[in-house]
Amino acid sequence: MKTAAKHLTMKNFSLLSLFGALTAMAATPLWSAAPQEDEAADAAPTEVDTDADKYVAVIGGDIHTGTGAVLRGATMLVRNGKIRRIGHDIYIPEAAKVVHAHGYSIYPGMVALSASSRITDGTLSADVDDVESGIAAAEMGDGADADVTVEDWVEDWDQDFETTQAFDEAALRASDSYDPFSSFMVLTLAAGITSVESSNLPLKLRRDKLDDVVMGDGGAVNFNWGSPDARRSTAEDFKKAAAYLREYRAWEAAGDKEAKEPSRRGINSGAIKVLRGEGRAKFSADVAHDLLGIARLAQTYGFRPIIDGCREGWIVADELGRAGVSAIVQPRERRPKPDELMVGPAGSSIENAAILHKSGVQVAVKAMNGNVDLSGIAGRDLLALSIDAGFAVRGGLSEAAALQAVTIVPARILGVDHLVGSLEVGKDADFVITDGDLLHYETHVQLAFVLGEVAYEKNEELYYAHIRPRPKILITDGLKPAETAKDGDEATPPVEEPAPGDDPAPEDTPKPEDEPKPGDDPKPEDEPKPEVPPAQAA
Repeated sequence: MKTAAKHLTMKNFSLLSLFGALTAMAATPLWSAAPQEDEAADAAPTEVDTDADKYVAVIGGDIHTGTGAVLRGATMLVRNGKIRRIGHDIYIPEAAKVVHAHGYSIYPGMVALSASSRITDGTLSADVDDVESGIAAAEMGDGADADVTVEDWVEDWDQDFETTQAFDEAALRASDSYDPFSSFMVLTLAAGITSVESSNLPLKLRRDKLDDVVMGDGGAVNFNWGSPDARRSTAEDFKKAAAYLREYRAWEAAGDKEAKEPSRRGINSGAIKVLRGEGRAKFSADVAHDLLGIARLAQTYGFRPIIDGCREGWIVADELGRAGVSAIVQPRERRPKPDELMVGPAGSSIENAAILHKSGVQVAVKAMNGNVDLSGIAGRDLLALSIDAGFAVRGGLSEAAALQAVTIVPARILGVDHLVGSLEVGKDADFVITDGDLLHYETHVQLAFVLGEVAYEKNEELYYAHIRPRPKILITDGLKPAETAKDGDEATPPVEEPAPGDDPAPEDTPKPEDEPKPGDDPKPEDEPKPEVPPAQAA
């Protein structure tokens, strides 16, 4: 009896399970089981199209995404300044502006580090000393103690003073100096650069525009490593910041409202920001033993530093790679050993970038001069940024890594790689169209786009229009196959051939009935007979 009841219970359980499974299948949409095609491409663009949307389609060119992929004869669709689609067989809306880039190459716009404020005729960053002195003067009056820092006031106020807010307000006031009509900006765009770092801020080079220029605060915190005293002071700052964070986390975990919060007096706020992962520590160093010291400091406290210079990085590349260093190098820099009697290696090497990259270091290339210079030392400023990357290739760096060294890697260093640095769905449409390899010295930028809008056109500018002129790249309203340009030629409407019998034959054209037909040879009697000499006739 118990066995029968047991079987009956199991049977009921099986029926209930089967009923539940059928109910779940009925509630599940049929398309959920089907594999999604091109899931990555369909992930971002989910918004509903409206009449106000602005589309730009670049068709027919070779798209170098900056991630290692090259799409030949592909299409890139831009919607409201953002990349919406990249690939082949992409639907193009009728209202789209179509750029016919057949025979050209499309690259992500380069990102120039350490650019001079001359590019934008101003600076968007406030000086640290000015901000601190301004806060102190505002809160304490003219007789403020010079030894009292912003951190002291944070402690005395017993509140979380956001120093970044002060910097943002100062940057906003200084942004009035930005000149969107700067001729130096035109030259920088002509070099293939669409973003620059100026005064530690990542900026877009938008012509005739003032909005959406600043992309962020840069995320870098500068530390001094130039002297023994500076090195000891920086190491002590990180030691105190690490101890404070341990105490703060323990206090936070305890949850005791009666306990007093750990004091921040004398703690470097920049070191706290780095150890919390809210920014990256940036150092300027070239000599091998300085580079080793920075790498060991970073490994001790668990952060990934940025090192500007890194001339002798090739000597200690493995240690820098283990520390997660990002190196900003100048491949054309030449510096011999400071002392030829030194036993170990020293000085610069053209293979520096290649060796660092091989050891796992993120390598960014910058120009030797952050200005755009038309009267000084030519070829060592921002106009030659691509040539600097080409020198890294000459030293053994791969072309793909060299392209990333002037695009996505500097964007990562500035904390804006989610916006610029590569051509990917969802990123800003900052790109250039060139007539050859971007890193080749003879290549010219034909068009530069920032947020999907034309910021530079070679044929329309005074500086480069006369150098190896090419037909203008056709931009049409909507896709017009009859006007599609190929191989860089300006498209012209095709000549329509008349259908048979539609147009009368020209007067000087022989009529069909007057033309001899095939096989109709002239009769022998109609042919002229050769004259026979009299001697032969006799």
